[in-house]
Amino acid sequence: MRELSIESIRLSLMNYQRVVILREKDSDRYLPIWIGPAEADAIAVRLQDVSVARPLTHDLLRNMIEQLGARVAYIVVNDLENDTFYARIVLDVNGKTLEVDSRPSDAIALAVRVDAPIFAEESVLDRAGVILEEGEEAEGKEAKAGARPLEETKPADPEELEKLGVFKEFIEGLDLDDFDKR
Repeated sequence: MRELSIESIRLSLMNYQRVVILREKDSDRYLPIWIGPAEADAIAVRLQDVSVARPLTHDLLRNMIEQLGARVAYIVVNDLENDTFYARIVLDVNGKTLEVDSRPSDAIALAVRVDAPIFAEESVLDRAGVILEEGEEAEGKEAKAGARPLEETKPADPEELEKLGVFKEFIEGLDLDDFDKR
């Protein structure tokens, strides 16, 4: 498992969908995950420290976990199948570990509320992670996502590449000029 941080939440101008960009700590590898608008807002509300009059769904979940005497140890994006990411919320319940299946967007929205670390399995990062080459410039509005040198990668499965095509198109369409600015 590799620890990640939330780099940003972006809006695709091609289809107006949201994507959360996770960045591997101590690396330039990124993991883009498409998320719904409600989940994007739930993550952004907490990251921007916006107060709301009533608890949002993820606030309710946090409150219930705490009231039941448990705590979120961490979340992990643990699988990718048919263009769908899967996650687990790992809870510490009276000294026992309990794992709960979750959508990554919900797990991330909960993690930001309880300051829990976010991880991804190496296999997920190997299949969907993107490494941007240093000094790589955007051509017009199309940024090219670089890849690791060939000697570090195994040949890509054509079927898997076809499934991940939507992510490649999105990444190539990102304007990364302001990526390092917050």
